[in-house]
Amino acid sequence: MASLPPIVDHSRIDTPVRLVDHYGRAIRYLRLSVTDRCDFRCTYCMAEDMTFLPRKDVLSLEECLRVVRAFVTLGVDKVRLTGGEPLVRKNIVWLMEQVTALPGVRELVLTTNGSQLAKMAQEIRAAGVRRINISIDTLNAERFRAITRTGDLAKVLAGIDAALAAGFARIKLNTVMLRGVNDDEFEALVAFAIGRGIDISFIEEMPLGDTDYVRADTFMSQDEVLPRLQARFGLVASDADSGGPARYWQVPGSATQVGFISPHSHNFCDRCNRVRVTATGDLFPCLGQNDMLPLLPLLRDPASGDDALQAAIRHSMGIKPLGHDFDVQRPTPKVVRFMSVTGG
Repeated sequence: MASLPPIVDHSRIDTPVRLVDHYGRAIRYLRLSVTDRCDFRCTYCMAEDMTFLPRKDVLSLEECLRVVRAFVTLGVDKVRLTGGEPLVRKNIVWLMEQVTALPGVRELVLTTNGSQLAKMAQEIRAAGVRRINISIDTLNAERFRAITRTGDLAKVLAGIDAALAAGFARIKLNTVMLRGVNDDEFEALVAFAIGRGIDISFIEEMPLGDTDYVRADTFMSQDEVLPRLQARFGLVASDADSGGPARYWQVPGSATQVGFISPHSHNFCDRCNRVRVTATGDLFPCLGQNDMLPLLPLLRDPASGDDALQAAIRHSMGIKPLGHDFDVQRPTPKVVRFMSVTGG
């Protein structure tokens, strides 16, 4: 793919918000899954024997860019690339370069499992990505292998070091809280983050996809974990806002912030500012509901232009619900698609 001119800083461009749902929430944040494929098979995210999509059913990178451009035209200024694992997508850095060059994009963020970062961190940073989230649920190599089924902790740790060396503005670790799995490591994970001057967020497990275990048995809430970390690290409530759902606490005397993403115990639907587009072009206004709008037919219809695509996106505001209604006590999840399908 052709090289691009140097990245221009568009952070001061103010695009009017044109996406507002029935509840008055302005949408400024797009999470775009660029692939359903991943080199891990995390137990809470996907089945052990996954059948991945045929290539023809997945958005091309050019189609991904067209989707992003449509959203940015409508006032979205933050874009996150997700998967699956986005860094296994061929030529993904090209897409990053293209997105950061769009007038109106204030921030391009990446969520990754870290497996490819050791070899890609420098070029990702050069492409214009300024913040990066790295998923890591344990610092124990054997436990890491058990959770991810295929992952190598050493590669992820090397990826974190590479991201630090590349000079990202902020690096954040994401940890899913799992009772009986990693609940004895939360303090160690915070200490790990403090030692590297990076942030960490703890995430309540979301009931997405039909797994081979009972989520009610592994679920842990913010209200259980936060007091533990406050007692150990003296956390102080912070008004920091990353533009997403996390609420933050500062570690005194450190650059590290500890966040919680708590869709169960501290529902954040009232301030939801985001939508998701899957690797197949399905627009989900809510992660925790099944209503969606397929964009792929529009993208592949030669007679359909950008006006039609933008009109469809505006129409999707009508199906954005008030909230997600997650319930870990249900014997089968309300949303049967796995997290990897919608995008992490």
